[in-house]
Amino acid sequence: MTDEIIDLTNCDREPIHIPSLIQPHGVLLVLEDSTLEIIQVSSNTQEVVGRQPEELLGKSLLDLLNAKQIKLIQKCLTEDFESVNPLNLSIKYLNKSIYFDGIVHRLDNIIILELEPKKVKGKTDFFDFYQQVRGSITRIQKAPTLLEMCQIVVTEVRRITGFDRIMVYRFDREEAGRVIAEDTNQETPYLDLHYPPSDIPKQARQLYTLNWLRLIPDASYQPVALIPANNRLTNQPLDLSLSVLRSVSPIHLEYLQNMGVTASMSISLMQDQKLWGLIACHHSSPKYVSYNIRTICEFIGQVMSVELANKEASEDIDYKRQLKSLQTQFVEGLSQAEYFLDGMVQLKSELLNLTSATGAVICSGNQCIRVGKTPSESEVHALLDWIKPHLDHNLFETRSLTKDYPAAESFKAIASGVLALEISRVHHNYILWFRPEVIQIVNWGGNPNKPVEVLSNGSFRMSPRKSFELWQETVQGSALPWKPCEVEAVAELRSLVVGVVLRQADKLASMNFELQRSNEELDSFAYVASHDLKEPLRGIHNYANFLMEDYADVLNDDGIAKLQTLVRLTQRMEDLINSLLHFSRLGRAELIRQPVNLNELVQQVITTLTIARPQSEVEFRIPQPFKSVECDRDQMNELFTNLISNAIKYNDKPQKWVEIGFIEGATPTSLTFYVRDNGIGIPKEHLEKIFEIFRRLHGRDDFGGGTGVGLTIARKIVERHGGRIWVESTPTQGSTFYFTLSVEANT
Repeated sequence: MTDEIIDLTNCDREPIHIPSLIQPHGVLLVLEDSTLEIIQVSSNTQEVVGRQPEELLGKSLLDLLNAKQIKLIQKCLTEDFESVNPLNLSIKYLNKSIYFDGIVHRLDNIIILELEPKKVKGKTDFFDFYQQVRGSITRIQKAPTLLEMCQIVVTEVRRITGFDRIMVYRFDREEAGRVIAEDTNQETPYLDLHYPPSDIPKQARQLYTLNWLRLIPDASYQPVALIPANNRLTNQPLDLSLSVLRSVSPIHLEYLQNMGVTASMSISLMQDQKLWGLIACHHSSPKYVSYNIRTICEFIGQVMSVELANKEASEDIDYKRQLKSLQTQFVEGLSQAEYFLDGMVQLKSELLNLTSATGAVICSGNQCIRVGKTPSESEVHALLDWIKPHLDHNLFETRSLTKDYPAAESFKAIASGVLALEISRVHHNYILWFRPEVIQIVNWGGNPNKPVEVLSNGSFRMSPRKSFELWQETVQGSALPWKPCEVEAVAELRSLVVGVVLRQADKLASMNFELQRSNEELDSFAYVASHDLKEPLRGIHNYANFLMEDYADVLNDDGIAKLQTLVRLTQRMEDLINSLLHFSRLGRAELIRQPVNLNELVQQVITTLTIARPQSEVEFRIPQPFKSVECDRDQMNELFTNLISNAIKYNDKPQKWVEIGFIEGATPTSLTFYVRDNGIGIPKEHLEKIFEIFRRLHGRDDFGGGTGVGLTIARKIVERHGGRIWVESTPTQGSTFYFTLSVEANT
């Protein structure tokens, strides 16, 4: 297999899950699910099981294993294979039995069976397993701190496995790693050394989340190819993400060799379904670890993963109590305040102590109150405008502002670290905390910058670091990191401030009570309108028709005309009642926001209206593709339907056109939509009246008739989405209806 050149841009995209190679300490068989036919094998089957690959391809697994073992494999596949593996399997070769650990898993419609020769016959039972881990688990659970637990883990894993070096390697928020615990017999310690994110690329971290344990018995191994290289059923390389024998990236093997490591094993540490860190095991000579011992180590890793949250919760316990006390002071102080800004000004020192900040800014509307050491007011406003699109659940945090916001270079001495909280976007209420630059010395395990080799053909190749000796870096432009408990305290502060706003709203309780009573009366009216009023109305409608049918020979033309008018009036009254019902329900219905593709929605509306009005030839213009928005899909459909149908209806031109588009706003989340036509237009004095309920500017039956509630409903929908609607029009030339939405807009 030719070496793939991994350049600077695609190192993170190296397809390490489909190498079409395995490590040589076992064999891999790929089986068709329904028939158990062997459709792929590793090329080392002769050395391990005594059969040439060509002898096995196309044969049934029964040619290699007996029926009892086949049933064991099939049973494993019907259960949780992770809890059943490994299987005790054996193969006859030269009149003797070779015993294997069988590891099986399913991938779509194929079965992958891996066989690792056993060093010792038999299988560890539960009692043996329990005896091995009982003491370790007890010590892990009783450890008072996170670091002490990590130290216990590395000691126990080294005792169980015999590796030269065991480390707990923790990832930070930038995905760089640091050794926080170590047990070794080597002279050079790695404790407290940092390692860059590039040492473990993204796709490798992803595989660590799928496989809790990864073993490389000998980094100098010769990879074993799969035959054939592509799977017959997919005509693609086999996905070996869940394989225990999967061959390792050549770059990683070179990395281990440069590090002086011949054998390695890694155990994943997970928290909240994310990779928290690794238990990394290194050995200076080849070292095979049996599957049973690996299972014990994996179990220790899983127990440690469960304990991570408990241990982290117990860290900084006194500081967390102090933050809770400060939150209590905020509750008391804010409860006495009339308004948000007044209350926060009275709590300046508490505001800084809440996050151990040296400066803070409280923004409300156009006002900014600065506390401690902060950037200038103009710098704060510019920074806040930059932060708003980067908010995540009302929060933004960084310890190195200049990395993403170069304008902060001028004030990094006082504000390299920023923690921002959005209280209310509508009222422009924000709080920002600042921390100064702290120049730090970071100890790296070798130079973290990967060297680049220029090959003979002129291309670039990213090569692993060759030195892992202590390399120190002076880090500038960074502040001390914000602790999770500080970020949590800030998130809770938002709830407290919102509580003050709610308390102020309680002053309107009596008005709310009256409003609630009015709503109840409106609900009662809706019920009466939908049931009690409709019933007699239908009776009048039906009896008028009966009179015309049964007394046609008695009634003269004038009598029939009057009855026909009565029928039309009852129909119109029912239409008005239905429109009123729809309008009242619209205001009370829950707004279901979801990402909506407006391109699809507008096209659906146009298609529906075209089918409904086949006689109207209209040119529809859409100048640019719409952006997807967060909104209520049904209500947005009704809004565009009302505006576009009106644009078609109120048009007497021989060549009608309707343009639907949007205008970019000042911010990424500000959009103004419009529906423009070349129709009859609206006189200036009627531009506001047209949004009134049941208001029509033309005769009842002119331009196709209607109840006059469509634009009222359109305004209600826009207002429920936090926007406004208006119209610009020139009589005889056309109208443009504009509306805004308070929504998140994404490309």
